[in-house]
Amino acid sequence: MHKIEYLEIEPNSNYEKIISKVLEKCFEIENLSKNSLLVSIVLTTPDNIRRINKEYRNIDKSTDVLSFPMFEKSEIEEFIKNKDLEHSDILGDMVISIPQVQLQAKEYGHSFERELSYMVVHSFYHLMGYDHMKEEEKKIMRQKEENILSKLGIERK
Repeated sequence: MHKIEYLEIEPNSNYEKIISKVLEKCFEIENLSKNSLLVSIVLTTPDNIRRINKEYRNIDKSTDVLSFPMFEKSEIEEFIKNKDLEHSDILGDMVISIPQVQLQAKEYGHSFERELSYMVVHSFYHLMGYDHMKEEEKKIMRQKEENILSKLGIERK
C-alpha cells in the first residue's frame, strides 16, 4: 500500500502511524483497498523539497507537499470500474516537508496530526487525478478531502 522514506529528517513512528491511518481510509473510500497500488512517501526538509520542485517542476521554491501521479484520472477510474483488483503498480509519489507541516499547524492553530493528515489526503487526491486549479475542480477535491478527514475524526479546530 505505501512505503515511507526519510530524507535528512529523523524517522518517526508517529508520522508513520498518521500516514498509514490516512492512506488506509483514502484507499477504502475510493474502493482501492484490494488493489496492489503503492504510494511512495518521502518525508524531508524545505531545502530538499525546493530542490525536487526545481528539478521536476522547474519551480525554484519550497512548498509543503509535492505529488507525482503515475496515472491519468481516467485510468484510475477504469481500474475501479472494472474492479481490477489484481492491478499492481505505483499510484504515485508524495514528498512532504515535515518542518513546513509543523509551521502550518501552528499558523492555522490546529494539531500537527491534522496538518499532516491533510497533506497526505491532499496529495492522495492529486495522485488520483484531481486538481484545484479551477473553482469547480477545487470544490470537488476539497469535499473529498474533508470527507476523509471527517471519517477519521480529524476536524479543523
